[in-house]
Amino acid sequence: MDVRSKEAQFHDAWAEITSPEQINIRAPFEALTSPENRFILRLMGTLRGKRVLDIGAGLGESSVYLALQGALVTSVDISPGMVNCARRLAALHHVNIDQVVCAAEELPFVDDSFDYVYASNIIHHTVDREGFFRQLRRVLKPGSTFYSWDPIAYNPVINLYRRMATKTRTEGERPLTYDDVELAKRFFVNVNHREFWIASLALFLKYYLWDGVHPNDDRYWKRILRETPSNLRWWRPLSAIDSLLTRLPLVKRLAWNIVLWGERS
Repeated sequence: MDVRSKEAQFHDAWAEITSPEQINIRAPFEALTSPENRFILRLMGTLRGKRVLDIGAGLGESSVYLALQGALVTSVDISPGMVNCARRLAALHHVNIDQVVCAAEELPFVDDSFDYVYASNIIHHTVDREGFFRQLRRVLKPGSTFYSWDPIAYNPVINLYRRMATKTRTEGERPLTYDDVELAKRFFVNVNHREFWIASLALFLKYYLWDGVHPNDDRYWKRILRETPSNLRWWRPLSAIDSLLTRLPLVKRLAWNIVLWGERS
């Protein structure tokens, strides 16, 4: 079985055990533990009337959230099960979303179709990253922007976590490196990046050492979205420290996630 088929199968199984009623569409964009998406929303500005392509939309939280902000959303995923879940989630929240099953490197849309492309945790799943960026450039309107965020490859704690979390992630995942940032610059102008989560990764250590939750028993990157402000009083100073650490050229390589964005010339 090839990598794409394995990805689709893994995410079909996830979608099968997930009910749309269980999905919190606001937490991934508004929670204290969602700095990546809060940052992207500030960069995007108003979304009303904008045509947005959500690549690797998964269960549909991002597609539905962006549609509720007034965007005209087209949602794609390689997993038919995920697309079906996203369709039911959209119906639950009374929004209209165009949904397509396809690989991120083979987008079936005409050139110059979208004002924004949003890609959450998808680049590290792609087989052909050059093909991925080429497709993004093709479907974006001139002067329009893509926004993505993914894990990066350098933090030893996260790398250990990934080796332990064999049941909650797919085999073919490859976290981004700064070579991927340079690759994006071949296709886009004004390419920028911002890193997140260094000291604040202590939350992952808490889950394992204090709470006793094995990475195979719960997806930590989903668990963080269930935290409440009262539970995070100890964590907030660490998050504030990260605002400095993630601006230091060498230290920021130890971040968990990177937001990457660029403009089609």
